[in-house]
Parts: sequence; C-alpha cells; structure tokens
Amino acid sequence: MTGETGRWFRTAEPRPDAARQLFCFAHAGGGAAFYHSWAELLPGVEVHAVQLPGRQERRAETLYRRTGPLIAAVREAIDAELDGRPYAFFGHSLGALLAYRLAVAIEADGDTGPALLGASGWAPEQFRPVDALLPLPDGEFVAAVRRFGVLPAEADADPELLALVLPAVRADLALVADYRDDGARVGCPVAAYGGRSDPTLEPGGLAEWATRTPSFLGISEFPGGHFYLTEHTLSVATDVARHFQRVSAQTKVDTVRTAGR
Repeated sequence: MTGETGRWFRTAEPRPDAARQLFCFAHAGGGAAFYHSWAELLPGVEVHAVQLPGRQERRAETLYRRTGPLIAAVREAIDAELDGRPYAFFGHSLGALLAYRLAVAIEADGDTGPALLGASGWAPEQFRPVDALLPLPDGEFVAAVRRFGVLPAEADADPELLALVLPAVRADLALVADYRDDGARVGCPVAAYGGRSDPTLEPGGLAEWATRTPSFLGISEFPGGHFYLTEHTLSVATDVARHFQRVSAQTKVDTVRTAGR
C-alpha cells in the first residue's frame, strides 16, 4: 500500500486472495526485516510487518517514546489495511506489548478485534523494569542492555549497525518504561511464546496471559534467551498459523450458527 499509512507496513508478498492477514510487531530497536521470512513460511496468509518510525527507510522520522500516541497512530494505519478478512497480531517483546494494547483499543471501540493474539517474550506486569537503563550514557547503556538481554546479536557484533540502531533501542525502551498496566483483557484467544532462559521476564511470567483472555491457548517455550525466536522461527510461525486457522474456522462456524437462529 502506498501513501501516508503505507509507510507503516512491509508486505513482502502481497496476497489479496489469501484467506487471512497477520500483522507482526518487532522487538525494541527492531524493524519489519525481523519478519522477512514469515511470508515464505505462511503461504496461506498475507503477512504485514509493521515498520515503526526511526529505523531503516523511516530513519529520518521522529521516534515515539510514549505508548499512547504510538498505539493511536498504528491503529489508524491498520484500520486502513483491514478489508474484512480475519486478521491476527503477533508481537515479540515490545512488539507483544504493542499488539496487546492495539487489540485492547480496537475491542474497546466496539470494532472487530483480531482473531488471535500471539505474544512472544513479554507479558503484562512480568517484564523486568528498564527505567534505570534510560539515563545512562551510550557506553554504559550498551553494556547494560547487553547484560539485560535485549540487544540483538547482529547489532552487538557490528559497531556500525549498533550505532544505527541505538537511538531506536533507547526510544523503544522508553516506550516500555512509559507503559502502565491496567489489567485489561482481550476477547480473542492468546497464545504465548518464549525462551526458557529469557532474562527479561520474571520466572513463569508468560502464565500471566491466562488472566488476560477468556481463551488461553497455552505457552510454548523453546531453548534460548530473549531472542530465541531467531532460532525457532519455523516452529513459532507454524504454531501461530495453526492456531489462526483453527480460531478463524471456529469463528466462521459460530457466525453461521448465529445467523441460522
């Protein structure tokens, strides 16, 4: 899609005839490229990877540091992409926070929410505080986020890339620090994913999602830390697709039954 809202998405393989749409949100400092392989892995789904300002081709744009305005902006952009097909959200880390709050906002307005929320590497009230990292000068900040586990390996290994992503990492962690949980629930099913040794989550933290939905689909954990997803993309994407297809089919059946009464 082109125009003002089109900047928010990368759709590697546009599939207007696909039965479902999936919107993916990346981690702090990450961008749409994090999901570059998902379109190949999900042939029956049109995959839209959300590209936030301040990175890659949107580098010159102002970074968001408050969750409310960002949620409102992404909500407007997503509304322009929806076309009646069932859709789902998947987010990793900061992306899970954004996907969750988008679902809450959409449902609160009485609009049709996502059929599924896939949440990876983050859970409400269970993510370790990042506030103390934000005032640190760059050198100390990099060392701290490296210890904290939220610095992607590729950036950590490349000083030039690290310098490019550092402003986005700072701003995105400010988004996390700005977030205040209100206990909101979503009406859609939730599937949770994580790394077994993720240092950013409280032990057992993903179980918090069971309190945020009437239909919790369980927790899938994999070997690895906060970025376990880079090694287990196929398994996670396949599981998301399986859940998405099932809940979409069930919704269709329920709609037909309701219409026949």
